[in-house]
Amino acid sequence: MRSISVALLAALVVPGAALLAQTPQANHMHALQYVPPYVHTAVADPARGQDAGNDARRKVTDVMVFSEVKPGQKVLELIPGGGYFARVFSGIVGAQGHVYELWPNEYVKEDADEVAAFDKLAADPHYSNVSVLKQPAAQLSAPEPVDIVFTSQNYHDYPDKFMGKVDPVALDKQIYAALKPGGVFIVIDHVAPAGSGMADTDTLHRIDPEIVKKQAESAGFVFAGASNALRNPADPHTAKVFDKSIRGHTDQFMYRFRKPG
Repeated sequence: MRSISVALLAALVVPGAALLAQTPQANHMHALQYVPPYVHTAVADPARGQDAGNDARRKVTDVMVFSEVKPGQKVLELIPGGGYFARVFSGIVGAQGHVYELWPNEYVKEDADEVAAFDKLAADPHYSNVSVLKQPAAQLSAPEPVDIVFTSQNYHDYPDKFMGKVDPVALDKQIYAALKPGGVFIVIDHVAPAGSGMADTDTLHRIDPEIVKKQAESAGFVFAGASNALRNPADPHTAKVFDKSIRGHTDQFMYRFRKPG
């Protein structure tokens, strides 16, 4: 059990530390960005084990900085997969915060093994600030107002048949309702060809970034920035994301939307 958040402790020990990291920009130059000490501490947690081997590729530090997550906050993550981001969120929000991990019932039926493995993570005392939620895909809700709703590589799943063809705008409205005023909705997903809308969500597992932006804004969100950290201009956007030619290196957009308040 964490009697005190290691992330918060680090922040107290190094007040105002000007910790910097390099992050790739659209022009492929490198710009320095401020990385809070609690992000460094959470990423460096030995309990993350083999996750660390994927950090350079998945740009976890960039993702956390872009998400604006802080100690003491409440986070709701949709379809957490193997728990890669859940472990870092847990370390950052600490004992005073909480991480809710949401598995839609329809997804649970499709990948029961992955969900069972995640249940074990949530039962680990080291992640005592992590709770698992299971509910219908079309009925998203949180136990309390949250600061951040986060989804990586699965926004495109919701409108598909196996998820019950959830209306993305209806989903966005439920996310909006779950957030505190001023809270943020972070969407990371695989890029589909420009102008394709949702045509490739079930075939290539990709979605056009512009349709995501349009849907979120129609639900009341204000577009609050994009990051190029996960972009890959070499991805032609025409292959299924699981194709060996591109798997693990797809062109991904990262958008931040804010609930006014």
